[in-house]
Amino acid sequence: MKKLNIKNIKINGRKINSNMVIGASILLVLTIVVLVSLFYTPFDPEGMNVSLKNAKPSMTHFFGCDQFGRDTFSRVMVGIRNTFLISVATVFIGVVFGMIIGSVCGYFGGMVDEILMRINDALYAFPSVLLALVVISLLGTKTTNVMIALGIAFIPSFARMVRGEYIKQKEMDYVKKARLIGASHFRIIFVHILPNITPVLLTSVIIGFNNAVLAEAGLSYLGIGVQPPDASLGRMLSESQSLLFTNPWCAIFPGLVILLLVLGFALLSEGLSSEE
Repeated sequence: MKKLNIKNIKINGRKINSNMVIGASILLVLTIVVLVSLFYTPFDPEGMNVSLKNAKPSMTHFFGCDQFGRDTFSRVMVGIRNTFLISVATVFIGVVFGMIIGSVCGYFGGMVDEILMRINDALYAFPSVLLALVVISLLGTKTTNVMIALGIAFIPSFARMVRGEYIKQKEMDYVKKARLIGASHFRIIFVHILPNITPVLLTSVIIGFNNAVLAEAGLSYLGIGVQPPDASLGRMLSESQSLLFTNPWCAIFPGLVILLLVLGFALLSEGLSSEE
């Protein structure tokens, strides 16, 4: 009996990577939830009802209610949205500045490379969450400051990756030919080399989203991420840890959503890596 390869399935003769399909499907569903939450939630995420305190899941309140009588399903919807927005901003800051630093260092080398990469390595030595803690302590605990803090913490990893790719690419024949025909450094860096590192960069971006989700959840769990009254998956876990035996639903559902987010990004990045 022939075994089914769950990693690569052929449909109409074409090989389909199931990890990428499953990961993309999970993220698509969660993205739809985010879009819906922009316009609609079943209940007010901050609306309290003492009579519904610690209510169990039902047809009205799908995920039950928390210790303040707030609808957990509505809060999870808003929590996913906040996590997505912070993750997007984090990765955007990390990619843009990391790409600029990494491309300049990798392409030009020399003293510029030495100075910038020593600074970059010093920042890279700090765990991203710890570095974000330092930045937040200086800027404050607003959501925008959390985005900036995590974005700064993510710059070193993207800079190192881009630098390595530019060092390899700048010795390729197509770059040498571009120099011979008089192409400017700016054009070579962003028009000739950048498209050729896009597959590696895309995989790193997906992994960056994965790490950003965990970092945001960790900061919110510690109470220095998203601040009330805004809902946050990490803060929901923190608030419900004393209710694990009396009202576990408040922790199970936010934790499950974080798990699905991380799993979706992990499967998608693995699928993209195997396609390269």
